[in-house]
Amino acid sequence: MSTIKDIYGSIEIPEGVYWGANTQRSLLNFPIGVEKMPEDLIDALVILKKAAAEANLKHNKLDEPRAHAIMNACDRILTGEYYDQFPLAIWQTGSGTQTNMNANEVIANMANEALGEKLVHPNDHVNCGQSSNDVFPTAMHICTVEILKNRLIPSMHSMDSTFSILSEKYGSILKTGRTHLQDATPISFGQEISGWQYMYVEGIKQIEDALVYLRNLSIGSTAVGTGLNTYEGFDQEVCNILNKYLEESFKPTPNKFHAMSTKDAFVFNHGALNAIASNSMKMANDIRWLASGPRCGLGEINLPANEAGSSIMPGKVNPTQCEALTMTCVQVMANNQAVVIGSSQGNFELNVYMPLIIYNTWQSIVLLSDALNSFNERCLSGITVNEDKMETNLTTSLMTATFLNQRFGYDETAKIVKEAHQEGLSIKDVVVGHDLMTSEEFDVFFDYQKMIKPE
Repeated sequence: MSTIKDIYGSIEIPEGVYWGANTQRSLLNFPIGVEKMPEDLIDALVILKKAAAEANLKHNKLDEPRAHAIMNACDRILTGEYYDQFPLAIWQTGSGTQTNMNANEVIANMANEALGEKLVHPNDHVNCGQSSNDVFPTAMHICTVEILKNRLIPSMHSMDSTFSILSEKYGSILKTGRTHLQDATPISFGQEISGWQYMYVEGIKQIEDALVYLRNLSIGSTAVGTGLNTYEGFDQEVCNILNKYLEESFKPTPNKFHAMSTKDAFVFNHGALNAIASNSMKMANDIRWLASGPRCGLGEINLPANEAGSSIMPGKVNPTQCEALTMTCVQVMANNQAVVIGSSQGNFELNVYMPLIIYNTWQSIVLLSDALNSFNERCLSGITVNEDKMETNLTTSLMTATFLNQRFGYDETAKIVKEAHQEGLSIKDVVVGHDLMTSEEFDVFFDYQKMIKPE
């Protein structure tokens, strides 16, 4: 252990770590839970520090040795080999100050190690022109944009593609539709698939709408939004550099006071995540119910048998991927409430629920991305259709009688349906039995293909 003294007193730091007194005090002061700052957020924070150093070098706020040492230290961290140097809990100060100081200390100490002397100060140099109050929310935005773009949107595109393959393979098969969990008029399986598929087409659009707001960054606001201790144009310069690094289109927020005190971009974004979660739960439930059985349920589709489904019932196979996906959907919906409440708690010039907001946002995106990828690979892509069962359900359904409305009217058709149900007959049996049509006339008229589209 080594001892460091500052204005708050002396504190012991473990040997072999790059962090300093502020990080160590946070470890001691916030021993809460097991949730740590996500690695994706650390990456966003570090690349922001690199961009700020480059901007400060261009405007002579940092000299070349210090700026390059900071930037090189950031590059080393971004290799992913130093995540153990960022050990702080989510449950810390609501501005994320300790995590910003953690990054400042690690970067400074790594820079000084490379320089061979203590030229770089965590606050004066690594944090030059910055405050935790604008750095942490900027990192939140960068992190969220990157994982939406690189994880969630690709997983949704993959779902879209798999639905297209299923539709091409099985889309023309006719089956009974269902409303209120009861038999309804016929549809094609392709039409049913299209309803699921469009969830992800729309979901991608909704996420892309949210990205518009998330690309507005608060950097340059410093402590309260005024930009104290930075220079005119620093915000745009940092955005330009970030855009170069990440091939992005970040820009300074139009109103820094709004950006510091509210987190409505995260509420808007999580609303889209909530919609994707609720849609995914609906889709997964549909699929597991359609696969229910194998002999005593609907049994219209077959799911891949990935593992044993029971410790006592031999040969039982369960829709485990559906269950995993729906559980993640519940978690995302719960996270949404935390994000909304957290965003509402901004006071005056700062919101102090930011670690909570980013952690829940990050978890929702990661869970949805991973769960959709797993569901797609291990369930959706392996679905097959039990065509005989679909045909049996279709031809025995009484709701196909709806097609007779145009011939006999609603009331007369209702009588046909009632008699067929009570007597255990088919619709054709009743119609022909009452001489309403001949068998041949019924077969020509009663065309299932005509039932799945407008006349």
